[in-house]
Amino acid sequence: IRINTEVMKKTLYLISLLLTSILFTNCTSTKEVVAISEAEKNVFNQKEGESVVIADEESEYEIIIIDPGFNAWLVSFARPEQFYSQSYLETRNRLYVTEWNIRATQPFRYDPNLYEMQINYSSNVDYGYEVNYKLYNYFIYFQRKYNQRLGHFVPRI
Repeated sequence: IRINTEVMKKTLYLISLLLTSILFTNCTSTKEVVAISEAEKNVFNQKEGESVVIADEESEYEIIIIDPGFNAWLVSFARPEQFYSQSYLETRNRLYVTEWNIRATQPFRYDPNLYEMQINYSSNVDYGYEVNYKLYNYFIYFQRKYNQRLGHFVPRI
């Protein structure tokens, strides 16, 4: 068997160039910067505010959000109710809850002050639109306020 060394050199060069470009592409950050307005920052910095109770009387589930700026943010910045379908909210909430719970169980890796407890959210339960809407918006608020990313999606409003 005769091997053409010139062809082999070119082939190895192309393979190494291809691998280098793949590695470079995968290692560079494509993280989008989330623009936060001064008005939104002011809401994030609120020290007082009422807690938000997310509840559905039919399903008897309840979430209480104590973060003082969330209610003002929900009223001022969140998309209005019915903007998203319930199935959209449920899909996103499942993803966010999964990542949240992973972080809540790893206090040495993730800030335990941010992820204090797990969220019990089951895909088999219909929590209703309001619970899903407010929970989804809390995840968006949380990600924007604390510069976190709970999924592959940029937390936009």
